[in-house]
Amino acid sequence: MTLMETEHTTWTKQFINGEWVEGSGEKIVENKNPYTGEVIATWRSSNKEDIDQAYEAAQKSSVKWKKSLPAVKEGILRKVSALMVERKEEIVKLLITESGSTRIKAEAEFASAKRIVDEAASFPYRMKGEILPSNTPGKENRVVREPKGVIGVIGPWNFPLHLCLRSVAPAIALGNGVVIKPASDTPITAGWLIADLFEQAGLPEGVLNVVAGSGSEIGDYFVAHPVPKVISFTGSTKVGQGIGKLAGEHLKETALELGGNNAMVVLEDADIERAAASAVFGKFLHQGQICMALNRIIVHADIYDTFVESFVAKTKKIQTGDPADAQTLVGPLIREKEVERLLDLIKGAKAEGARLLLGGTSKGSVLEPTVLADVKPEQHIVQQELFGPVAVLMKAKDEQEAVRLANDTPYGLSGSVFTGNLDRGYQVAQQIESGMVHVNDQSVNDEAHVMFGGEKSSGIGRFGGDWAIEKFTRTRWISIQHQYRDYPGVQ
Repeated sequence: MTLMETEHTTWTKQFINGEWVEGSGEKIVENKNPYTGEVIATWRSSNKEDIDQAYEAAQKSSVKWKKSLPAVKEGILRKVSALMVERKEEIVKLLITESGSTRIKAEAEFASAKRIVDEAASFPYRMKGEILPSNTPGKENRVVREPKGVIGVIGPWNFPLHLCLRSVAPAIALGNGVVIKPASDTPITAGWLIADLFEQAGLPEGVLNVVAGSGSEIGDYFVAHPVPKVISFTGSTKVGQGIGKLAGEHLKETALELGGNNAMVVLEDADIERAAASAVFGKFLHQGQICMALNRIIVHADIYDTFVESFVAKTKKIQTGDPADAQTLVGPLIREKEVERLLDLIKGAKAEGARLLLGGTSKGSVLEPTVLADVKPEQHIVQQELFGPVAVLMKAKDEQEAVRLANDTPYGLSGSVFTGNLDRGYQVAQQIESGMVHVNDQSVNDEAHVMFGGEKSSGIGRFGGDWAIEKFTRTRWISIQHQYRDYPGVQ
């Protein structure tokens, strides 16, 4: 029996200083299943006083938490990982129900989230300091690494568990306190579920807290609050720019993973069938609602027609509809208004000369996989982060034009190159202006021990492995004068 079937009361309450408490805000929010429209839970939003209490609890508890032994921190993370395995089916069902994840996507998200927790469990042993030489007689220079204090995490709705744990697990493992503000569309899997797992694992009270409310009401206060040293945000570039500006005014550090307009470049020597299969997955997984999803598929003119034929044929075989069906690849968008937005973009692209080869219709919150061919770089749809199951196919006359088209965007998150020559693929990848590029693979890749992050308008900072350790800790110089110094001019 799942927790939703037993009406788990914590799925409607905030988690502050180790207690599940009612939000203090005036607004009542409904948490809906995006596929059925069914109300999952109704909860009262947090207000500024709740945020004050959560940050104060995290700050107070982090003083003791950072001093706990590495084995204690590791043990909590190992327990969370074990609990995730025990509760896997429940977690997968929550992802399907709350965020509209297909089972294929939910299983992948679960696996990625667990790997993050497992990787973070090693972090307490990887906080390295240094002893450096000095030109001052008798001086010992120590560079110490320590937690930054309190981390504020603003989570997204598309990969709610994975992308919140990407910051929460490392921050806690490194000795920080944490406050989460999950996306209002997915407060369970981006917040309360995580708190429940850590509470069950024995994390001391106050180290992890969750407040929930709309960004328009409490977002600025959450960011500008004097307690958090770092604000970690995953979401749209527009919102991220606002967070970066506000954090900058308060000299607060950020980790921002923002939007993407990712391209796959398919060169004339590529294996067309393999490239097409990869492109279908990279475009349509989770309905394209992934920051790393392929927006533009740029194909060399010599193989363009053959690639288009293969891509359309494979897309036609995609199963759509009920996300709980194990064979479904494309389920519902998070809200029906997102369907309307995409239909308008498709209509505009057709008016500008694009050929609609497939899709362009919807049923409820499910938009059929859509393929637009012969799209030109000047068309409006090319510069958009689509965040939906709409594939844009573009033709390039040669490798140089393909690279130019790939870089013709303010974004720079992830990318892909398909070729029969791996050395050539590496050389082309080096020319693409994005934080991540994958040769002979699609753009949706994330490994817990490898850096993750974008360039240009796709964000600031890096997540994963040693890069997460760098982000959520600080270094300080502490010198020890083993013999007293003589100072010029001082008797």
